[in-house]
Amino acid sequence: MLLSIQDLKVQFRMGRGVMADAVKGISFDIPENTTVALVGESGSGKSVTAMSVLNLLPDNAVRSGRILWQGKDLLQTSMRDLQALRGREIACVFQDPMSSLNPVFDVAKQICEPLMRHMGLGKAAALKRAEELLHEVGIPEPKRRLSSYPHEMSGGQQQRVMIAMALACEPKLLIADEPTTALDVTIQRQILELLGKLKSSHRMSVLFISHDLGVVGEISDHVVVMRHGQIRESADVATVFASPKDDYTRALLACRPSLEGNPARLMVIDDHIAAAKRERDGTAALAEVQAKPKDADAPVVLEVKSLAKSFWLKQGVFGKREFKAVQNVNFKLRRGHTLGVVGESGSGKTTMGLTLLRLHEPTGGEVIFDGKNLLTLTDRERQAMRRRIQIVFQNPYASLNPRFTVGQTLVEPMNIHNIGSGLAEREDRARKLLEKVGLDGRAFGKYPHEFSGGQRQRVAIARCLTLEPEVLVLDESVSALDVSVQAQVLNLLRDLQDDLGLAYVFISHDLAVVRFISDEVLVMKDGVVVEQASSQQILAAPREEYTRRLLSAVPRGYQGRAATGA
Repeated sequence: MLLSIQDLKVQFRMGRGVMADAVKGISFDIPENTTVALVGESGSGKSVTAMSVLNLLPDNAVRSGRILWQGKDLLQTSMRDLQALRGREIACVFQDPMSSLNPVFDVAKQICEPLMRHMGLGKAAALKRAEELLHEVGIPEPKRRLSSYPHEMSGGQQQRVMIAMALACEPKLLIADEPTTALDVTIQRQILELLGKLKSSHRMSVLFISHDLGVVGEISDHVVVMRHGQIRESADVATVFASPKDDYTRALLACRPSLEGNPARLMVIDDHIAAAKRERDGTAALAEVQAKPKDADAPVVLEVKSLAKSFWLKQGVFGKREFKAVQNVNFKLRRGHTLGVVGESGSGKTTMGLTLLRLHEPTGGEVIFDGKNLLTLTDRERQAMRRRIQIVFQNPYASLNPRFTVGQTLVEPMNIHNIGSGLAEREDRARKLLEKVGLDGRAFGKYPHEFSGGQRQRVAIARCLTLEPEVLVLDESVSALDVSVQAQVLNLLRDLQDDLGLAYVFISHDLAVVRFISDEVLVMKDGVVVEQASSQQILAAPREEYTRRLLSAVPRGYQGRAATGA
C-alpha cells in the first residue's frame, strides 16, 4: 500500500483552550497507480485531510492517528525528513496557481528549483528537463515559455506549469487540490485528460480533491465522500455513481444543474436528504415548485448595438498594436429575463460585461438604457444611472471591504446615492435585504472573514439590491462555489428575479448553470458572438462547432467517462 490513513483526527486550537474538530477519525487507503477522490462541500475536511499528509497545515493544527507512507508513519517523521519527501516523492497541485506560483520568478527558475534541490541536477541539465516538462504538459513553444512570468500566462497555462513543477521529480503520489475549479470547461477537460495521461505514463497515484462529482467520475478509480469531517461513503467509482448508499452522496450527485431538463428550482443538499427521509418514513412528498412563465412581451430594459472594445498593446520599442477584445456585440434584454453569456477564458465575455457598465471605456457602439446611451453620458449623469445597473463579481473575497462590517457595506451605497431619510431607515432596509438573501440579522455586525464563500456572495448581492437596480451583471458569480452553495445562490437569483422583475446578464463558462438560469444565450469566441439563440435551442441543436465543443467538454460523471471510453 502506498499511503494508508488510519483514524486521522485533526483539531485546531482556537484560543482559551477551545479546540475545533476538522477531521474526526477517518481511514482510507491509496494503492499504487490509483486515483482516489476526496469529495465533499466546502468545510467537509477534505483539504485538511490532504494537507495533513505532508503537514502543510497552520501551526495551530493538532493531528493524531497514523499516516503511513510505504509503512512509515509521517506523523512521527521529523520536519527535515518531511521536507526531503515534499516534491520528491509526494507533490501537490493547488487550486489557485497565481497564489502558488512566485510572481517575481520566471517559469524556468520555479521548475528548476526542485530539480536542482532534490535531483542534484546542474543548471543546464535542469533547464533542459524543465523544457521537456513544459512540452509534456502541453504548453506550446516550451523553450520560449521558460522565460515567461506567471502573469503573462493564462489560468490554464499557469495550472500546467504547476503540474510540471509537481512532476519534476517524478513523485509516487500527486495531491491535486481542486485543480480545475476556476477553469473554463474546455481547459478543465484538458487538465483532467492531462492528469489521466500523466498518471498512466508515470505510474503514479493521485489524491484528487473536489466538490464536483461530475468531475470526479471522469478521473477517479475510488471515491471517498466526506461531510463535517467524517467519511459518509467510500467505494469504487462505478458503485458510487450506479448505486450510492448514503443520502448525502445521492444529494451531491443530484444538486448540480444538468444539461438535460430544467427544473424550477435546484434542490440543495438538505432538501435531498429531507426528501429521502420522507420517502423512508412514508411521508407525503412536498409539492413541486412550478416556474413562473416569462412574459415574452416584457419591455426591453437594455439594448446593446455594435458594442466594441479594443486595447492597445506595446509592440517593439515605440510601436503598438490593437487588440480587439470585443467586436460588434448586439442583444436586447427584457425585464425579468436573463441573458447568459458563455465562452472560454479570453473569449471577451467579462470585458463585454465591464464595458456595458463603462468600467472599461468602449471603443464603439451603443448601450441604450431608459432611452439614453450609457456610453455617452456625462460623469454626473452616469452616477445617477449607475445605481440602476449593478454588478456582482466572481470573487466575493476581493469585492467586499475586509474593514467594513456587513452593515457598513450595505449602508455605504445608500449614503452615496441618498437612499433613505437617515441612518436608522438605511440600517432597517439593510437588515431586511439580508433576510431577503437568506442571512439573519446577526450578520449585520459581522465582518466578511466570518462568512463562507456562499454567504459572502449573498452579501455582495444584497449590496447591489440596496440601490434598487433594474439590471444585474453577474460575472462568474457562482463559479467558485461548491455545488450545494451554488444551487442556493442560483435559487436566490431566480427568486429575486421573480419578486423584483430584475433582468440579468449572466456571464459564465458553465453551460449547465447557464441552462438553468438563462432564457437566451450568447456564445462568444475571440471577442465575437458566434451563436445567439434561446438556451433550449443552443443546448439541443447548436449550430457552431465551437458551441458543440463547449458542450462536449462539460463533465458528465462516470457516464461521461464510459461514453468516451476513458
